[in-house]
Amino acid sequence: MANKKRRKKKRRMEILGAPPGTISISTFSPKPVIRVIAYSPDNYTEATLANLDSVLEYLEKWAVTWINVDGLGDLETINRLREMFHLHALALEDVLSLHQRPKLERYDDHVFVVLQMLEPEPPVQNEQLSIFFGEKFVLTLQEHPGDCLDPIRTRIRESTGRLRSTGADYLAYCLMDAVVDSYFPRVDELGDRLEVIEDAVVGRPHPETVAAIHAVKRDLLSIRRVMFPLRETVNAMIRDGGRPIAETTRVYLRDCYDHVIHILDMLENYREIAGGLLDMYLSSVSNRMNEIMKVLTIIATLFIPLTFVVGIYGMNFDPDSSRFNMPELRSYFGYPAILLIMGGIAVGQLYYFWRKGWLTSDRHDHKQ
Repeated sequence: MANKKRRKKKRRMEILGAPPGTISISTFSPKPVIRVIAYSPDNYTEATLANLDSVLEYLEKWAVTWINVDGLGDLETINRLREMFHLHALALEDVLSLHQRPKLERYDDHVFVVLQMLEPEPPVQNEQLSIFFGEKFVLTLQEHPGDCLDPIRTRIRESTGRLRSTGADYLAYCLMDAVVDSYFPRVDELGDRLEVIEDAVVGRPHPETVAAIHAVKRDLLSIRRVMFPLRETVNAMIRDGGRPIAETTRVYLRDCYDHVIHILDMLENYREIAGGLLDMYLSSVSNRMNEIMKVLTIIATLFIPLTFVVGIYGMNFDPDSSRFNMPELRSYFGYPAILLIMGGIAVGQLYYFWRKGWLTSDRHDHKQ
């Protein structure tokens, strides 16, 4: 948890007022680890590089080269990538400013895409994934090691599907699709949490239930904040087309767009459910309070006439002074008679309340 808080804090580190394109490295960012996977239809290779000097050899020899950089803590490496792939300074500034909205930028010979990956552990937190891709290369940069892209690496190694027989644009699509699909389990998990909360609200609501509802709503909002601009990003790739995105890849991008829309629909449904659960909780608490107040009111109402009777006979009048001064105090059966009268009053009130339906709870009536 401490590491997550530190990551969240360092994502806000920028040089205020600096010129556009200023590249600054956070002191908290780890040193980069550079991994390369290069492939062609018949073969592939992968390696962890100590530096970027040999990257050009992979670009010349292989049909597609995927360079993945884990860690953004070395300015020399960033500048070397800028020179090697002719990256724009504004794009690199976005790479190092780790709170960007998903977006798409087109340049002369490559495309720049910003995504937000989910952290593997709850609560919902994101890690920025920056993707540059051209005719023969895909360059990905992320804040620290660990991502949801291992299935893509496995497909390259095992030559599963059509990945190794396509270009760099299809690899970029696969990476985007893997990031989008990684949100489905987390959204389903939030739906399961809402079902548990619903059972608690219907059964016996507790003040902790409100905190659980707000936690789910916060996670749903965090995912929606990512998915909403991502929809426009994928749509722009489909709509604009052109190099280096082939027409055949745009068909698959439409499927990725459908996945984003599906997640957004699920988020909207769950947000409505969460809002309804909060209203249900408040209504349930109000109903319970009404039940308690009704019981207390009935008890108080029963004792009002009894207190009146007791109050009258508790006054200090002397029957010897006058025949109007409570002569019944000298009655042989006065005490049990008053008790019977008080009991009759109480029973009569209870019978009246019962005929009116005031003694039956709404919950009991509902079950009936």
